[in-house]
Amino acid sequence: MKKFTPPEKFEPHRLAGGAFAHLNQIFKLNEQTDWPSFNWLNSLVDTQNHQAKPIEFVSDAELQDETRYYEQIIYETGQVPTREQNWHDLFGAMIWSLFPKSKSLLNKRHIDEINEHGLKRRSKHRNALTLFDECGVIIAMTDEAFSLKLKAHQWQDVFVDSRTRWGHDIKPFIFGHANYEMLTKPFIGLTGKVLCVVVDECFFSLDLTNQYDALDACLVDMIQNEGVLDDNSALSPLPLLGVPTWCDDNQDPEYYNNTDYFRPKRRNTHDRSQGATKAL
Repeated sequence: MKKFTPPEKFEPHRLAGGAFAHLNQIFKLNEQTDWPSFNWLNSLVDTQNHQAKPIEFVSDAELQDETRYYEQIIYETGQVPTREQNWHDLFGAMIWSLFPKSKSLLNKRHIDEINEHGLKRRSKHRNALTLFDECGVIIAMTDEAFSLKLKAHQWQDVFVDSRTRWGHDIKPFIFGHANYEMLTKPFIGLTGKVLCVVVDECFFSLDLTNQYDALDACLVDMIQNEGVLDDNSALSPLPLLGVPTWCDDNQDPEYYNNTDYFRPKRRNTHDRSQGATKAL
């Protein structure tokens, strides 16, 4: 596969798709005409949500003499090294603003793992934290049976037969900032890692900001008390361009006949995670 190269310029038209709807609704990101400033990024962060030091996005260039590693800088100072005019780090800042408690917890867990295992040895827990941080997608749903279909790669049921449910009692929330980066230039093969969360029906009556707040608190509980990211077993593949409204082509049911992208479940794959977590 050809190596992904993000767009060089900030082009708002790349943010027009349904995958960016939440960022545009909450932050009006698509109304920016050029790369957002650090002042703008820092204005998005609600410091009251942080249990540790307030988060501040700082130009990576200002920290070039730092000898501490990335996670340690964040944990000890609250400063998040952020590259200027960089899609990956821009979306990383968005996720910090949407999931502040979860991101702070992930940062602490990285530090705990590094203190225990060192920088060279990566534990299963740290690998799972990184995978979810980069590629994670939370899908909130009222029906646990739907999560089983996702894990079983029953794409016809998930994306075609259940299409009218998306946005009603099935709703995706991107956590992995690398997903957003690659969705600026989407390609067949683009896949995230889904974490299914069963919620009460009242969840869908909340406004979007409160839905993020609820999922943020839920994710913290799942990580701390249920070990949901102790390893990768709770995560399963999600073809991102199959999500309704995230790709114009998927309005045609035949789009999902591409088994190179919408792959069936391998029979010899043992899925240790059964169902979804009842959270809200």
